[in-house]
Amino acid sequence: MQINTLKIKYPKKKRKTIGRGGKKGTYSGKGGKGQKGRSGVSINPLFEGGRSSLIDRLKKVRGFKSGKPKAIVIKLADLEKKFKDNDIIDKEALIKARMLDRKDMKKRVKILGASLKKNKFKIGKEISLSSSAKKSFENVSEEKKLKTAKK
Repeated sequence: MQINTLKIKYPKKKRKTIGRGGKKGTYSGKGGKGQKGRSGVSINPLFEGGRSSLIDRLKKVRGFKSGKPKAIVIKLADLEKKFKDNDIIDKEALIKARMLDRKDMKKRVKILGASLKKNKFKIGKEISLSSSAKKSFENVSEEKKLKTAKK
C-alpha cells in the first residue's frame, strides 16, 4: 500500500458556487439589494444622493474668481531708475534688473503709471501697458515725430 493509491472513502462535498443563477446563487459579489446591486447600473459620478452637488453649490457662492492669474505690476518710475534711454524692456531684461523672479516668467507683466521724465524705452511684445503708461509713451513718440519733421 502506497500513499498515491489511497482513496478517501467519503469524498469532500463540492464547494458552493455563488452568483451564477439558479437556486444556489446569492448576490454575485454585489452585496445586498439596492440600486448598485442591480444589473446595468450606471449612476452619474456627480450624483450625491439628492443633495445639491458641488457644482450646484458653487453657483450659489457670491462673487467671481477668474482663472487667469493676475499680472505682475511694475511702476514706470521704477523703470526710469533701472533702465536708460533706448533700452529694450522685456521679461529677460526685468529679470537681469532684479525686478522679476525667474519663477514669474510665465505670468503676465504690466507697466503702470504716467511718466515723470520723457523716457524712450522700447517695450517688448509680452509686456502690457496701462492706459496712462500708453499715453506717456505716445507723447514721447509724438515728440520724436515733431523733431524729425523739424529737421
